Amino acid sequence: MPELPEVEVVRAGLEPAVTGARVTGVEVLDRRSLRRHLGTAFEDDLTGLIIRSAVRRGKFLWFPLDDGRALTAHLGMSGQMLLRRPGETDRFTRVALSLEHPEHGELAVNFADQRIFGGLAIDPLVVAPDARPAGHAGAVVADALLPERVAHIGRDALDPFIDEERVVSRIRASRSGIKRLLLDQTILSGIGNIYADESLWGAMIAPEQPGVSLSVTDVRRILEEVRAVLRKALAEGGTSFDAQYVNVNGQAGYFAHSLNAYGRQGDACRRCGTSIVRVAFANRSSHYCPVCQVLREA
Repeated sequence: MPELPEVEVVRAGLEPAVTGARVTGVEVLDRRSLRRHLGTAFEDDLTGLIIRSAVRRGKFLWFPLDDGRALTAHLGMSGQMLLRRPGETDRFTRVALSLEHPEHGELAVNFADQRIFGGLAIDPLVVAPDARPAGHAGAVVADALLPERVAHIGRDALDPFIDEERVVSRIRASRSGIKRLLLDQTILSGIGNIYADESLWGAMIAPEQPGVSLSVTDVRRILEEVRAVLRKALAEGGTSFDAQYVNVNGQAGYFAHSLNAYGRQGDACRRCGTSIVRVAFANRSSHYCPVCQVLREA
């Protein structure tokens, strides 16, 4: 599933191409990708509007529109947003947008999604709960507005407006394991299975370590590892294990070569040499070093 680095790579790739562009046409090839859209005719609602910017919070991506609403995108497990020439479609294209940019001319953005867990919707914008810039918008200064469906999502670890004290307090107040807490998008957004495993390996904390057993120093160390892992993944274009995650030009990221824990079961820990183990976790898996990441008594 695309996590913060992958979604940010997509946002950054789309930003210069879509900012200021007018939507001249919308072709819906599979309406299942609009299941989150609560309005009337998606095509009619979007056609003719101008995209003001490209913004991200955690794993959510949105495009503020000149009518005061936003086109919201969630990539789900396999969603892609691909920049293409006019009329060009891709395998698994579900929605195709035709755009006219004042500088770049005609272009297309295809929302492709093999597994159809992601989707597009037009949402009203609401003021962020803390009334601060609502998300990451690259070269464009983000305002304090975000899609209504994203309002409950917490800020991510790279957000300059994150309330770190609140994050630390919420984690330390919970008896849940730290990995479950890192995956809770209302506490800290943008982290999924891959980057949770990598961050906890870096912090030398067991995935099932209860939040209440962690000191303030422990939690801050985990957050620093989260930031370090996310920044490195961003620099390397995200993590691609197959063709389901690519950037807007169809290119894969290469952070998979830098992974220390995730997907390395049976391989030697790069810190101590012990074999990385994989255990079942909430219909997924956790990968960790049983020596470096010993579960401590609460």
